[in-house]
Amino acid sequence: MKKLLFLGSALCMVLAMTSCKSSESAYKKAYEKAQAAQTGTVVTTTPTQQTTPVQVTPVTPTTPTTTTDYSNVSVRTEAVKLVSGAGLKAFSVVVGSFGLQSNAQSLQSTLAQKGYAAQIVSAVVNGTNFYRVIATTHDTKEQAAQSRAALLGTYPDAWLLYQK
Repeated sequence: MKKLLFLGSALCMVLAMTSCKSSESAYKKAYEKAQAAQTGTVVTTTPTQQTTPVQVTPVTPTTPTTTTDYSNVSVRTEAVKLVSGAGLKAFSVVVGSFGLQSNAQSLQSTLAQKGYAAQIVSAVVNGTNFYRVIATTHDTKEQAAQSRAALLGTYPDAWLLYQK
């Protein structure tokens, strides 16, 4: 009985192994696809094993034109005093706030080298004097919010100030 079971399982294994042969045509298809991927052309195969090259045209992306609503951008209101610079308009973009005026002057000179008309103002918050570095100043909130959006890549903590 054991011999018959062993012989039967051996026969099943032999049949399973011979039925899993891969054909040469499958290897040829995979090789042609790899070659097409390297050259940038797409090759389609038909049942008759003929290849037809297809020309690939790249898609050029278009930039969508959307308007951004800046009405929900938060604005801090503070009474500030101009320390250094030409003067403030109603809305300003603050990129740094320091306890020491020398630190604020260092950032101001860095911004000046990048082409900004940076200014320093002082503000007293909860009895502590802060020196705010302003990169840009604008008449409207929308203009200031657009400027802040442009500066967020370099100064992620930038915020809007409305002068009292």
